Amino acid sequence: MSTTPSPNPTPRTHVGVVVIGRNEGLRLERCLNSLKNQGISRLVYVDSGSTDNSVAFARSLDYDVHELDTTRPFTMARGRNAGFDHLTQQHPELQYVQFVDGDCEVESGWIETAIATLDDEPKLAAVAGLRRERHPEASVYNRLADIEWNQPPGLVRAVGGDFMVRREAFEQAGGFNAAMIAGEEAEMFLRIRFHDWLIRRVSRPMTIHDANMTRLAQWWRRTRRTGHAYAESVALHGGPPEYLHLRDVVRILLWALLIPVLLLGSLALAALVHPAWWLAAAALVGLHALVYVRIARAIRDEQRRPQWAYARYVMLGKYPEFLGILTYLINRLRGKATPIIEYHRPPARDAS
Repeated sequence: MSTTPSPNPTPRTHVGVVVIGRNEGLRLERCLNSLKNQGISRLVYVDSGSTDNSVAFARSLDYDVHELDTTRPFTMARGRNAGFDHLTQQHPELQYVQFVDGDCEVESGWIETAIATLDDEPKLAAVAGLRRERHPEASVYNRLADIEWNQPPGLVRAVGGDFMVRREAFEQAGGFNAAMIAGEEAEMFLRIRFHDWLIRRVSRPMTIHDANMTRLAQWWRRTRRTGHAYAESVALHGGPPEYLHLRDVVRILLWALLIPVLLLGSLALAALVHPAWWLAAAALVGLHALVYVRIARAIRDEQRRPQWAYARYVMLGKYPEFLGILTYLINRLRGKATPIIEYHRPPARDAS
């Protein structure tokens, strides 16, 4: 990627911001204030049925507010689409749109970085930077999220929910799939890439995320949502040429279904038929241990130490992910849409 500034940079007046949220409280205040302090004026906050003061706070900053119809299921994808439509109708001159989740604070200088990157590469559909967790030290679950955000820069197949997109590319792909409760970013970027666009992640600070995950139940719900996203992605694009998330689903079924069944079967046969079956059970346990060590050694902290907790939760996470797959399959057979799976707790008020 060239570092030479574009001779004709896109003006700020041609850039808009869409913020989505639902009962984010202090998180949303941080988010909107971070954008207000950077001089962002073309912004719409899309609210998904909040019962706190989110709408009032956004309006107090003189930002547009779009409240979604509460009679239809909420999804982040639906909110982003609605925000994009609202913003481009109000400001038809817009060329770029920055999407921000309402639980994220936007880093100073990011908007200029994103504009310059898109200006510099005409075939670039979208750009994202580095997201980090606000309090990774607060819990193992926050630390897991922080590790998840730490992705290498370069051309990528997809990025997460915070990114700046070229309006032309977004409209050409038809926006997000509004029915998806999670995983909508990878699905949309797949369709964007079908039109020969590129996606880039750069090594510049972009957003500070506030997961505020302090309980196992929160992590479990979030991970179950991931499994649901994988299953729906496979249903939509699991075949060639992309095989979207097919390997993830196969891996989940292997570790959360097939191997446990084989292990229980081996133990039963060892107890009821022949002691030699203990060897098969031991081999399966050994396989778990080998994979656990491999994952921990592959992801290291700043001191290059293996991430044993991360590996433990990756292995354990296959079970809620499997439940997410089952949730998707059952609801699809019943002809029902899965409601959004929320994990957030209200943020504690502090000075940070």
